[in-house]
Amino acid sequence: MTRAALPGSQFPSGNLWKILPLALLLCTTFVLPALAQEKDKLWRTLSVTGRGVETTPATLAQVSLGVEIQGKTAQEVQQEAARRSSAVVAFLKSQNVEKLQTTGIQLNPVYSYTNNVQRITGYAATNTVSFRIPTEKAGTLLDDAVKAGATQINGISFVANDQAIAAAQKQALKEATQDAQQQADAVFSALGFKPKEVVSVQVNNASPPPPPMFLRAEAAKVADASTPVVGGEQQVEASVTLQISY
Repeated sequence: MTRAALPGSQFPSGNLWKILPLALLLCTTFVLPALAQEKDKLWRTLSVTGRGVETTPATLAQVSLGVEIQGKTAQEVQQEAARRSSAVVAFLKSQNVEKLQTTGIQLNPVYSYTNNVQRITGYAATNTVSFRIPTEKAGTLLDDAVKAGATQINGISFVANDQAIAAAQKQALKEATQDAQQQADAVFSALGFKPKEVVSVQVNNASPPPPPMFLRAEAAKVADASTPVVGGEQQVEASVTLQISY
């Protein structure tokens, strides 16, 4: 019995069933080596992590200060805290500080204890703000902020400007990549292997750590003297992981 040829087919219907197994065999022959190569590339790899650290001058002071008011009634202390805080914010704006923002508004009862009995004796309101200022201006500005109404210096830290941090991040990444490559070269040399290519790159981190807070004081205690403020340096760290085939 003769099978009918498929429409558009250039092969006789009788030969089609003979050709299909051959085509599948050829396809399998080409695919299997490719899969083996990919498997070999995944198994024969070395992973190394390099670290880079770049130091840049901290030219900005990150300051947190506030106003704390205590009184008999909640309305009284809240209104006074708002009035003084407005005066402090107006002063800071006049000094063209950067990244000025409110960081906290609190109103809490003040308790006293007599014969193990708790009583509310008043209220305390606290408003805090943070901002950035060039380090060399920070001491004078803190003194003037106290005169404007601030009663607390909650903290001060030192950071580099955004442009300097971006440049330091790029340099730290470059150093981390070179460090990873040097580690890999040392391992391959010791084992007598020959590296082929980098098959994976992972950037783990490229940012400065949170700056520490060094100063906390009651503003009234430093108002009579010029407050010394000395900046320092900021480190930017980066790590890069390379996966290299061999």
